[in-house]
Amino acid sequence: MPLTRSLSMTSLSGLPLWDEEDLPVDDLLLFEVAWEVTNKVGGIYTVIQTKAKITVDEWGENLFMMGPYYEHNFNTQVEQCEPPNPAIKKAMSALIDNGCLVYFGRWLIEGSPYVILFDTGSAAWNLDRWKGDLWDTCGIGLPAHDKEANDSLIFGSMVAWFFKELTGELGDSPNVIAHFHEWQVGAGLILCRSRKIPLATIFTTHATLLGRYICAGNVDFYNNLGKFNIDQEAGERQIYHRYCLERAAVHCAHVFTTVSQITAVEANHMLHRKPDVVTPNGLNIKKFSAMHEFQNLHSTNKGRIQEFIRGHFYGHLDFNLEKTLFFFIAGRYEFSNKGVDIFLESLSRLNYLLRVHKNDVTVVVFFIMPAKTNNFNVETLKGQAVRKQLWDTAHTVKDKFGKRLYEALLKGDIPDMNTILDRDDFTIMKRAIYATQRHTLPPVTTHNMLDDTSDPILANVRRIGLFNARTDRVKIVFHPEFLSSTSPLLPMDYEEFVRGCHLGVFPSYYEPWGYTPGECTVMGIPSVTTNLSGFGCFMEEHVSDPTAYGIYIVDRRFRSADDSCNQLTQFMFGFCQQSRRQRIIQRNRTERLSDLLDWRYLGRFYMHARSLALSRAFPDKFKMEPLAPPQTEGFRYPRPGSVPPSPSASVHSTPHHSDEEDDDEEPYDEDKEAERDRQNIKAPFTLGAMPEGKKTHPGESAN
Repeated sequence: MPLTRSLSMTSLSGLPLWDEEDLPVDDLLLFEVAWEVTNKVGGIYTVIQTKAKITVDEWGENLFMMGPYYEHNFNTQVEQCEPPNPAIKKAMSALIDNGCLVYFGRWLIEGSPYVILFDTGSAAWNLDRWKGDLWDTCGIGLPAHDKEANDSLIFGSMVAWFFKELTGELGDSPNVIAHFHEWQVGAGLILCRSRKIPLATIFTTHATLLGRYICAGNVDFYNNLGKFNIDQEAGERQIYHRYCLERAAVHCAHVFTTVSQITAVEANHMLHRKPDVVTPNGLNIKKFSAMHEFQNLHSTNKGRIQEFIRGHFYGHLDFNLEKTLFFFIAGRYEFSNKGVDIFLESLSRLNYLLRVHKNDVTVVVFFIMPAKTNNFNVETLKGQAVRKQLWDTAHTVKDKFGKRLYEALLKGDIPDMNTILDRDDFTIMKRAIYATQRHTLPPVTTHNMLDDTSDPILANVRRIGLFNARTDRVKIVFHPEFLSSTSPLLPMDYEEFVRGCHLGVFPSYYEPWGYTPGECTVMGIPSVTTNLSGFGCFMEEHVSDPTAYGIYIVDRRFRSADDSCNQLTQFMFGFCQQSRRQRIIQRNRTERLSDLLDWRYLGRFYMHARSLALSRAFPDKFKMEPLAPPQTEGFRYPRPGSVPPSPSASVHSTPHHSDEEDDDEEPYDEDKEAERDRQNIKAPFTLGAMPEGKKTHPGESAN
């Protein structure tokens, strides 16, 4: 069924309506080229997939996504069909007739965009010739042993060939925009530009190749950006050819974009070009929206996590689950880049603070990071079995008790509670209690690790001594697999698990954007991020007091590691001090920030990049004032004026119980506060400047 282009897009509550797109999209074709189209490898897949719906709404039948062909992905994710555009069909035929297979269809995701997939295996016989072309064009040589780089050249050569055939068929109209994502598809952009193919090009780096490699080596990266010998660093890591592909693509593109301000600074030093536009990553908020039920979902899923805790800590369950907070960290297992090192050290300090204050708040911390394992831990499985046995025993006795009570009441008697249960019942209960005795501490990890002794998380757990002892107020559960609803241990999907937690902690050192805290935000779960992540920088720019809205931003750029660790500890300790009412209020505020992360808002940054690319590629047909600011307006949330989000402003020095309420709480009206935020959103300002005459809120600076 043909797709129609939306003339305007309805925003979420609070966001202003989109203006009609200035570009004549009916006379344009847009191609998004990425290695992760229909091919899930990392975070770029999420960007491409979630942005598809809003882009289809803009471009309708004139949007095409391009990626590599993998048989399994094609068979399970793509509905094959004929290209509706005759020029595209002829361009594909030119490749197919020469033995290079190309596939066309609809990607079965929201929006159902068209996809063009290139089979690099069928064209591999051209590799040596195409390597020569690349060397003659720009002096970049690819080693034979780097299969990923060789595949990227085959893919890029096929893409450039396709665009040459396509533009030859189209002539002067419609014009073509090609948006390339990451270095793996950079060869296609380089070849298109070197062959003077008439199309507007955009290149987006989601993280610089060299930056990720350098940060993985525990280097003080951001404070030494100007001191690196870039060529030497790339050569020592044997990625010089990849770095050259990335840098050449950046400089060949009409428009260069990146996903965050912090990555823009990095790209300026690593790739020697300042990004023209920053295009933040968004989410499809509809997917995560729970209408007004997110608080109820939190309570429901928290109960499911509590059930797991009852089994995992059987025999040591001497803490009150109603006064227990669940923290978590999740993502790729990059110990330093993801900030796991300072997180573990901060947990040790948090444990000390909670013990010193002698409170009954307990924190259970989950590490959801995939590592090499061979099976579930037997002790962990036993814990869930013991919990289920206790549950069955309790229900058996309850049924007997209920039946005897019912019969006694029918006779008009008040039963003797000492005799309503017989000796056998007490024997069953005693045996169940004895079964819960254990002579070991609850396990730190839920699986058998293949390399237990050298695993970074477990090594640091041993160093800080958090072994889930009875005296520890911070407990650790390392789950070295991604979550699944089919797991016999913790049968929950990731989204359900996040909704059941109280705080997500992501103190990353290298995080060009950071989808994990973004997903927490749209589900109404507070999170910790850093000013070295794109998400953290974005929130600092848009929210006057991020902490009030449940976004805790650790300073890892201008503070030492020890100071950052102390700041993270104070954030977590302050969170533990909140009353249950304060946490509910904070979750309401956090969920309201989801508008900021909607593609229906953030998509306008991509619109500006396309307009800029067209004005540079076809200056006679498309005009744009060279000094005009982007038509991308933002908004800024003021600091809420009601209940303090944390006890930092209160007189209490020790943590509240989670079910404790204070008589002297300031009044809080969710509807009034939400309406103030909506009104504030509707008065946008141009990013980077405060509107004329606007007064700053307390703690807000004009940036």
